[in-house]
Amino acid sequence: MGVKTRLSGNEAVAYAMKQIDPDVMGAFPITPSTEIPQYYASYIANGEVHTEFVPVESEHSAMSTCIGASAAGARAVTATSSAGLAFMWELLYVAASSRLPIVMAVVNRALTGPININNDHSDSMGCRDTGWIQIYAENNQEVYDNYVQAMPIAEHCRLPIMICQDGFITSHALANIELLEDEKVKNFVGEYDPEHYLLNPDETLAVGPYGVSPYYMEIKKAQAEAMKDARQRIIQVGQAFEKISGRSYGMIEKYQMDDAEYAFVCIGSSAGTGKAAVNEMRARGVKAGLVKIRVFRPFPAAELAEALSGLKAVAVMDKSEGFSACGGPVFAETRSALYDVKDRPLMINYVYGLGGRDVTTDTFEEIYRALKDAADSGDPGEVYRHIGVREA
Repeated sequence: MGVKTRLSGNEAVAYAMKQIDPDVMGAFPITPSTEIPQYYASYIANGEVHTEFVPVESEHSAMSTCIGASAAGARAVTATSSAGLAFMWELLYVAASSRLPIVMAVVNRALTGPININNDHSDSMGCRDTGWIQIYAENNQEVYDNYVQAMPIAEHCRLPIMICQDGFITSHALANIELLEDEKVKNFVGEYDPEHYLLNPDETLAVGPYGVSPYYMEIKKAQAEAMKDARQRIIQVGQAFEKISGRSYGMIEKYQMDDAEYAFVCIGSSAGTGKAAVNEMRARGVKAGLVKIRVFRPFPAAELAEALSGLKAVAVMDKSEGFSACGGPVFAETRSALYDVKDRPLMINYVYGLGGRDVTTDTFEEIYRALKDAADSGDPGEVYRHIGVREA
């Protein structure tokens, strides 16, 4: 039976790390992820884990440390946010192309500028195409559960993975949570026994070599195939996790979607607010539902096409600005996923919550009214919208 307690999202990540006991942590502090290495360093200092903590001078060096450790055959972890993640940009590609299963906790925070320390998804969405698996959490329980599942996914696929949570909203807020027993986590994650690693005396190996033209494209194709294959592994690990925890995870989560006519698509903690709004609408007889995207890379195109087909209208919500002049990244990919669906709904994009701007159940109510007007008229109008903005 699990242990019921109350933890912040950052504490939950650090506790999951403690149960896993990785070999190396390279980390540099940045709000709001600073607490993760801080909590974990206390476990190291108290002798509760055997991890080698490497205090570095920047986030770029933190990822360099993880790359070196992972290439040598060690389990490597780090945590970062916002500008710290941006400082790692170059090395995110190196880690992914080198097929190193590094696990990184990303506490989502707006990117500068202007300077802002509050939550949106501009940091992780900005690096969505670097070749990392990306999994997002709605609440503190999911933060913990996602992290426990991260290594069995990454190490099987030979791809690095980001476990994302919303800065301050989950990272610092306390919530009830159920932890698994240490032994269950250790057995679930298992021992790491890489097939190829630099410290293997029986194998000559190069990591991160110069990719000349006759080889570069084949490497990228191999990465792409691994990302496609990751979908099945994520589902397998989610099913295995349900057996030890009772909590089920897939690529997406469907909420009140069985008979829905209108739906919201969102990522992260906003899904909790959206579910509350859906409950209020259902009480009035409105057939509303919500689809939460849990895994953004690999993108759950087939799951979204199945979930949204046949609806009257759908609002796709982006907590980051894509600057494409056509909408945000979640909208672009969700709309693309439904391109071949014969009975596809009207779709409207709402960019919201940038830099920590509040989103409430009233926000979802306003969006629903716009969806109903679009469905009634058959005309979505402007499909690229911002909500919650002060107008002149």
